Amino acid sequence: MIKALISFIFILSLALAALAQAPAPLTEKDFVRVDADGSKGFTYPYYLYVPPEVRDDKTEGKAHTILVLPNNTGKLDDDVAVHEADVKKRMTMAVAISSALKTAVLMPVFPRPKSDWKIYTHALDRDTMLTDKKEYRRLDLQLVAMIDDAIDRLAKDGFKFDRKVLINGFSAQGMFANRFTFLHPDRVKAAAIGSPGGWPIAPVEKYEGKSLRYPIGVADFKKVSGHKLDIATLRKVPLFIFVGDEDDNDSVPFDDSYDQDDRDLINPLLGKMPVERWPISERLYKQAGLNAQFKLYPGIKHTVTPEMRDDIRVFLAKYAD
Repeated sequence: MIKALISFIFILSLALAALAQAPAPLTEKDFVRVDADGSKGFTYPYYLYVPPEVRDDKTEGKAHTILVLPNNTGKLDDDVAVHEADVKKRMTMAVAISSALKTAVLMPVFPRPKSDWKIYTHALDRDTMLTDKKEYRRLDLQLVAMIDDAIDRLAKDGFKFDRKVLINGFSAQGMFANRFTFLHPDRVKAAAIGSPGGWPIAPVEKYEGKSLRYPIGVADFKKVSGHKLDIATLRKVPLFIFVGDEDDNDSVPFDDSYDQDDRDLINPLLGKMPVERWPISERLYKQAGLNAQFKLYPGIKHTVTPEMRDDIRVFLAKYAD
């Protein structure tokens, strides 16, 4: 009985110690909302947090890093306030990774419209890139403008920040992070990409003689982005791409992510499930000479586990300075 009590007290003390070490969630007083500014290239607001680990380090000449976390509300709504409320909620939890990496955190408030539901903005899909509706088109360029604005703002406070950012995302956020990195490899230090909709964009124009258009591949990359894929720069960007081997969250069957022509190509050519496509994707990234680490987590469904979080932190920490 005494041994059991001692064991219980020991376990409880470890739990309390862990809680004591865990950073408290942020409040709205801790991070800054930056209003939309069309004159600077972004028509939606963004949120910015600079942790004490950065605030207290004004070493002359030292360049700090921004970690970009794309927003993903997980639902459709024409009210941008709904998406902003989700961003604020997510920002309260940014303290752990921000403090661990000693980076600032930037999260955009991009909409995901219900009335134009096929435009999957939070995944930076084909419709988002090609739509004529200026309120949704080229959100990748708006994010670049937000990053530049944040760098300028922080410079006024005496901080120097690298123009290249870290970017991390899971699910639709992972799709955004993956595609943004391909679109702007010159602005990305490293990218952690989790479960990106069943298929990370392939760095090739063709596979098995079949043309792969964006976002399956890069066959019409110039049409979508306005420039050729900068494969030489992309090869210099470290990538960590991961998924659980029981993750069946696949965006391919849904019209807001892919068209029927895409499905008719993907399913017979690449596989009907994300895990089936995984080895093909890994091989294509390797053959293209990309610096990509692929990891499959056994027994894991569509979720981010503590092990995944640890691996993300370890990976991004290599490039945070």
